[in-house]
Amino acid sequence: MLYHFYEWNHAAIAPLRAFADAARMFYESPLNPFAGTEAARTMAAMAEVFERSTRVYGKPQFGLNETVVGGLRVPVVDKVVWKKPFAQLLHFERALPAGHSKDPRFLIVAPMSGHYATLLRGTVEALLPYADVYITDWEDARKVPVAVGRFDLDDYVDYVVEMLHFLGPDTHVIGVCQPAVPVLMAVGAMSAKDDPCVPATMTLMGGPIDTRINPTAVNKLAMDKGINWFRDNVVMAVPFPQPGFMRMVYPGFLQLSGFMSMNLDRHVTAHREFYQHLVKNDGDSAEKHREFYDEYMAVMDLTAEFYLQTVDEVFIKHSLPKGEITHRGERIDLSKVTRTALLTVEGENDDISGLGQTKAAQTLCSSLPDDMRVHYMQPKVGHYGVFNGSRFRAEIAPRIVDFALTHGTTHSAAALPRKAGKLTMPDLEAVRALQVESSSEQVHPSEPAETAASMMEPAAEIAETAVVAQLDAVDAVETAVEASVVPVAEAPAAEAPPVDATVPEPDAVSEALLPLRAAVDEVVAKLGLEPQETAVSTGGPVAHPPFADHAAVPALGVPADDELLAASVAPAPVAPAPKAFGPKGRATTPRRTRSR
Repeated sequence: MLYHFYEWNHAAIAPLRAFADAARMFYESPLNPFAGTEAARTMAAMAEVFERSTRVYGKPQFGLNETVVGGLRVPVVDKVVWKKPFAQLLHFERALPAGHSKDPRFLIVAPMSGHYATLLRGTVEALLPYADVYITDWEDARKVPVAVGRFDLDDYVDYVVEMLHFLGPDTHVIGVCQPAVPVLMAVGAMSAKDDPCVPATMTLMGGPIDTRINPTAVNKLAMDKGINWFRDNVVMAVPFPQPGFMRMVYPGFLQLSGFMSMNLDRHVTAHREFYQHLVKNDGDSAEKHREFYDEYMAVMDLTAEFYLQTVDEVFIKHSLPKGEITHRGERIDLSKVTRTALLTVEGENDDISGLGQTKAAQTLCSSLPDDMRVHYMQPKVGHYGVFNGSRFRAEIAPRIVDFALTHGTTHSAAALPRKAGKLTMPDLEAVRALQVESSSEQVHPSEPAETAASMMEPAAEIAETAVVAQLDAVDAVETAVEASVVPVAEAPAAEAPPVDATVPEPDAVSEALLPLRAAVDEVVAKLGLEPQETAVSTGGPVAHPPFADHAAVPALGVPADDELLAASVAPAPVAPAPKAFGPKGRATTPRRTRSR
């Protein structure tokens, strides 16, 4: 009856709300000569506060019409690309400039805990410049007819799995708050079946993985009351004339009441300050209040079966951390998660999911190596700040994107070598061919690019070895040439006869070239290439330096220092005038610097 009373109350005060809205418009109208006075602003402020306090807020829009990609402002359109009765998948399609490289693909699983997916507007907005973003948009249960059927935790997991199948391999899934549990269950179920569409990374943010750790007021309420209390007191039938008439739900207005009661003083203060901002004509501050509460007050109903199963399994029985949770009758074994890298994020002042509750996923996924797991605790933020706000944009979002770039395989940056250096980017096609021929691992026929890109690092090591060996040999040649030059003492300019520098003997040059010849032969052998006729390999006159013909290493991008190598084996020029010499008679001519 409580749900029916709520609807009747809303219908009864509808005329008063309409009158208050009309009064606000009257006192704000430019046709009213008293509109700018303090008395008029006071009346308009009272009317607006009353109207907003008694309003039933509808589903907000994302309103993300543009973003900045590569310094250019591009339009964004949210499109429905997948749909089922209880959810749809939204894609934020960006009109990318021509030639823009491929970005990592994110699936954000929004909470199904009373608020709409638009609560994560800031999360989506922060990721759009760097990623191809999809988000789950859950349907209000009171708008789904009873004839459609049930929707429980198992169905939730099935929806996540189906969305990952729709998006394909190398998707990066993000579970924010409540979805952390079903997302972890979905990845565990897919990993146990060796599903090819298992996500590349899984980011869990402020989720109740193990509520026994630092329990909050929400966790203690569930433990104290028990599942029967929730079944008897918070589950109700949808009243007429909603489309889901007679469906058993957990009403959104009850969830909102629970959230607000946890910080009631802050909400009362916020509305009092909102009234004062209106009276003072502080439009910017008033607009910020409207934007936040338009989102916060918009709530949706949850199906009773999903709500009760979540409370029982997650908050009362703690089935997930105990290893007892099941999906369609099969136990979820999180030790099977071996291919999905894990990032967990928590807020220092989170009063919904306490510190350590989300981090517990790191312990449960015991088979993951250390280089595939990261935990981050953001200081000075609460639950909302974990996925929204300035600290999220500055500290958390960059870590999420970097984690996806590190462990993804199909985005454009996946082909880059991970070790820092001055090597040029290897040619992907040539490295694919080289690695596929030498690898004994089976390549999935539908994913050659992903597998080849994941085998790039050995080729990058070979390329780096080639560069280091070449530069070491150049050092040896330069040392031999400089050591063979006879130093000339300084003399007055008027009496200084022309002095010729001694040209090194051919034998000395040949001996200096031996390390270079050996290094080049070793690299060529490692790469499986045909040896080329060069001055180094034949010992003949220098026609061009080694690797000057870049066809010798067609695709590995080895940067040959042609100019330096040619200068090192050429005869020393005649000195036109006396010059200073350093220690041991070596000229102090600046040498080219480099970084290995």
